[in-house]
Amino acid sequence: MSQDIIARLNAALEGRYRIEAELGEGGMATVYLADDLRHERKVAVKVLKPELSAVVGAERFLAEIKTTANLQHPHILPLFDSGEADGFVYYVMPYIEGETLRERIERDKQLPVDEAVRIATAVANALHTAHRAGVVHRDIKPGNILMSNGEPLVADFGIALAVGTAGGSRLTETGLSVGTPFYMSPEQATGDQAIGAASDIYALAAVLYELLVGEPPYVGNTAQAVLGKILQGDTVSATTIRKTVPANVDAALRKALEKLPADRFTDAQDFAKALSDPAFRHGTVAASIAGSPGPWKAVALGSGAVALFALLALGWSTASRPDAPDRPIERFEMPFRSDQAPVAFGVVQFALSADGSALAYLGPPSDAPVPQVWVRRWDDPEAVPVRGAAGPTEMAISGDGSLVAVSIGAQIRVFPVGGGPEVDLGPGNFPWFGPDGMIYYSLGTGIARAPATGGAVDTIIANDSLTGGQGIRDILPSGKALNWGVRASDGLDWIYLTDIESGTNEPLVQGLEPRYVDSGHLLFLSEGVLMAAPFDEGAGELTGPAVPLIEDVAGYEIALDGKLVYSRGGVGSLQELVWVDRDGDVTPVEQGWSVDTGGSNAGWSLSSDGRRIAIRERTEEGLDIWVKELDGGPRSRLTFEETEDRKPVWGPEDGYVTFLSNRNGESTDVWRRRADGTGQPELVLDLPEGIAEIAWSEQGDWLVMRTIGTPGQRGGRDVQAREARRDAEPIPLLMEAHDEISPSLSPNGRWLVYASNETGSYEIFVRPFPDVESARWQVSTNGGIAPKWSRDGTEIFFLDGSDQMSAARVETGDTFEVLERSVLFPLPPTIQRSDIYIPYDVGLDGERQLLMARGFTGDGDEEGVAPPFVLVNNWLSELQRIMPR
Repeated sequence: MSQDIIARLNAALEGRYRIEAELGEGGMATVYLADDLRHERKVAVKVLKPELSAVVGAERFLAEIKTTANLQHPHILPLFDSGEADGFVYYVMPYIEGETLRERIERDKQLPVDEAVRIATAVANALHTAHRAGVVHRDIKPGNILMSNGEPLVADFGIALAVGTAGGSRLTETGLSVGTPFYMSPEQATGDQAIGAASDIYALAAVLYELLVGEPPYVGNTAQAVLGKILQGDTVSATTIRKTVPANVDAALRKALEKLPADRFTDAQDFAKALSDPAFRHGTVAASIAGSPGPWKAVALGSGAVALFALLALGWSTASRPDAPDRPIERFEMPFRSDQAPVAFGVVQFALSADGSALAYLGPPSDAPVPQVWVRRWDDPEAVPVRGAAGPTEMAISGDGSLVAVSIGAQIRVFPVGGGPEVDLGPGNFPWFGPDGMIYYSLGTGIARAPATGGAVDTIIANDSLTGGQGIRDILPSGKALNWGVRASDGLDWIYLTDIESGTNEPLVQGLEPRYVDSGHLLFLSEGVLMAAPFDEGAGELTGPAVPLIEDVAGYEIALDGKLVYSRGGVGSLQELVWVDRDGDVTPVEQGWSVDTGGSNAGWSLSSDGRRIAIRERTEEGLDIWVKELDGGPRSRLTFEETEDRKPVWGPEDGYVTFLSNRNGESTDVWRRRADGTGQPELVLDLPEGIAEIAWSEQGDWLVMRTIGTPGQRGGRDVQAREARRDAEPIPLLMEAHDEISPSLSPNGRWLVYASNETGSYEIFVRPFPDVESARWQVSTNGGIAPKWSRDGTEIFFLDGSDQMSAARVETGDTFEVLERSVLFPLPPTIQRSDIYIPYDVGLDGERQLLMARGFTGDGDEEGVAPPFVLVNNWLSELQRIMPR
């Protein structure tokens, strides 16, 4: 495709420029290396993206960009030329042989203080010249600062202004935006059109902060989360994080990062002077709110905090506000005794009763070796363990707080909080207590309900559009339900309006954990942010945009009385690869190396020589595959598409990395690229039902895969295989009415291991390959997911039904036999996982596993202690005040 575009460009620019190669792609333009035929020099030709040029218009853009053509400064990359040809809108700048500041940051993470200040000072002087000429950059970021012989050059000066001015309101209507969230000033984040020099100064300060600290002042899992922090967050002092940052530099940063433009430097040159003046200080008034006596630490949010919350409601009118509620909003950090404190067992789990009287949460072991459910009532400082409810993957609590339903080993079990006989409802996940006394839960094949006291199970919904994780979370006054699940077509979490009578699902919005509140709002989570959207429950449709309310939320619950509980500090985006040995001892793979994989389905793979890791990472550029050399070696980006790539697997002899991608459309296909980054990605296999998991045989002659499809149906989560030759067709191996997942072949290529829920819960099985119908052996006896072969084929590792890493010693010669089963270690509570998938790889010697430890952005620690729960009283009245209906 890129070669076709280059050919078209060369035809359109014939006689003026000759395009040689694509250099990269940004948010607004694609950059090409070219020969300037008239002046015999190398240049960079930037071509606006078609969707952007269509909105902006060639004539208006070219007219606006002329205002920047006369900028002259040693640290400004000049504009050579601009024009339109054959539908391409382009502009031309010098070609700089060097790297961007973004590439430098990715390589070194932090710069020496003196060098960082020198670079920022040079850029500030360049901004001063531009601002005097009436030109504001509007998109200062590391990617727009080129380094040439150690000196910075600011690129794309005025391009963002030209795009924004030429596009006008049409730019907003298309959803395209100008600027990069991490470096946006508050006024730019709120859509203020009067962007001045102070906005550029703010962005430059954010860049300098990142050069010194290693990340921008505000980070988050989504652009909305970042913008929310920019509007209401407090910047952590750079000196607090890095003590070698001089006091004057820290003071200059704090002044440049002030929320109000009037509180910042009025001139970029003043910022530069402050960076070099040891005596410079910036006075701030520290606001201290004392908590109420006792352990609850109550904090009443004042009008300032309410105003900041309201700023997040972009697009909502602030001209008229109702009077303040009679009772102030209060938030409390909930205290727990140390021996009853919540723990993070893979994820932070808790549930709030509908009447708001009781909180169920995952706490320390009491009568079992793994964490179990505890219940805490507001009128009792002591929590009580729920006997038998140990090691759950999900939980729910009844409306009055007397019963707890859990999923343990994919079985729904109900326990009285005060003790008594349990009720086993059978296979299922994601339980929820309905207002009708029924428990609603997922069967994988659909949604079922059953009386909490036991009785007939009624399958009410047969999902044909969801692939798993589905669960009803609310029943509306209309009788319809709010359901969430992973949509088969894109593999993303979606919220659905479910008609229980007809069993149909209508998508509402991307997200999970929906709740409807009587104020007329739909609450839900989106990548760690609690969102709210106006919702007409009668019509079953959203009536306005969703607004971010609270960020870094791992989970939340809301009661009928308006009580909100959420876990403060969502699961952190930065994670660390660790080795876990057979005794459960955890060792970082490489000290100081943290990654954001972008989710539990990201995946990674260890090369056959154990020296490299292929891993999916989320960066500013997107969700891509990277290759990291261990023992302090470099990392390099392998894929560059704007679509999502995931689950990399090393190909035969490590020459290629094979991965999954939706770059061809909605379905997820198999692609590969040479591990050294040469050549272009190649499509390996395209199946209409989409592919969720892949594994090569050690000989490289077979590729086995698990399809996405619809769970619990033939043609759903099933296993297929294809020979490596190009003309081979996939052959079905396991196409049953239940699910088969996580397939892989033994090192000798003779045995297929996989997990299946054919017994009602997931267990590990082995069959001969490719004659899978000739025999079958069950490997696990207490549940099992995520099977992996040892490199020598003598063991199968898997996670059992009690979340313990286990191993089966096996014979894989002419016949298959399980020789011995053993439990290795309980899964550490901070290890990344999902309900049916745990990404990991086996070390070369089989003595340790490569797993991902995920920490918390809040106050949790590495030992698995969950961040504190936050209780917010009267929150619904505050929501209605902010988003009146």
